[in-house]
Amino acid sequence: MTDVLLEIDNLSVDYETARGDLKALRNISFDVRKAEIVGIVGESGCGKSTLISSILRLIAPNTRFRSGEIRFEGSDLLKATEREMCALRGDEISIVFQDPMQTHNPVLSVGQQMVDIQHRSKAPKGEKRENAAKMLAAVGIPDPEARLDQFPHEFSGGMRQRIAIAMALMSEPNLLIADEPTTALDATLEVQIIERLQELQREMDCAILFISHHLGVIAELCDRVVVMYAGAVVESGDVRKIFHDPKHPYTRRLIECDPGHIKTRARILPTIPGEVPDLANIPDGCIFRDRCNQATERCLSQVPPLESVGEEHMAACWLNHEEVTA
Repeated sequence: MTDVLLEIDNLSVDYETARGDLKALRNISFDVRKAEIVGIVGESGCGKSTLISSILRLIAPNTRFRSGEIRFEGSDLLKATEREMCALRGDEISIVFQDPMQTHNPVLSVGQQMVDIQHRSKAPKGEKRENAAKMLAAVGIPDPEARLDQFPHEFSGGMRQRIAIAMALMSEPNLLIADEPTTALDATLEVQIIERLQELQREMDCAILFISHHLGVIAELCDRVVVMYAGAVVESGDVRKIFHDPKHPYTRRLIECDPGHIKTRARILPTIPGEVPDLANIPDGCIFRDRCNQATERCLSQVPPLESVGEEHMAACWLNHEEVTA
């Protein structure tokens, strides 16, 4: 497809440890099309951070790519040289990190940091400051020219995250990776950041890979969603189909546990029983079987493939096969 910007194809990533290979990602496949927003959702430990570091090739020394490709604009990033990756990072692919308090250099002014980001540009410093002020205004920072000379500690957490978004978009990247950018913010600021991201995405026509564990944010912001569990994709598709007609038990349980879907007052919030399996010793069969209240004999021994369950909708669950054959 000519409109595919990023394509993850059968990606498997391990971490070599003293206990053996920890299988952080297994046979991951999905794509991000130009000018669309794709959400990645799942519990802590599902592989979201490993996926991001793999795309950017910012990996730990014990990381091993076992199979697959990461194609960006048709080129496999796993085969790119470090110089080629450095040219892509911050220019073609930018990232907004999770914690706004740790994103900025505390001893440099915001303006200096934003000027430094434009190091590839041959424009004079004055023009770079003007560009920085325009970008701060675009993310809703009042009096941007004056605030360029302020230091990160002089801004609130919400403003720091806006500044982090402004920095990531300085080079007008084709792909913006947003790694849980609203986690440290309160609900009001979270809504503001989401609305601002939507506006900027439309203005700049860039694609966004949005990582989150907050289903409400995913539903509000994204066009498509990829649900990950224990290093594997268990469901993917159009965001409305996923939320209105989930085809995997894990997705259904995630939605049920979302506070926004709880209709009655309760002293104890719903949870998914059990624990994520040990990725260094993965059990046979379906990876979710031990926490699933619908598991069958087949789930104990056979891994369900990620297959189509409708238009723009895929899921890895044997229950969908039973529905087809019934």
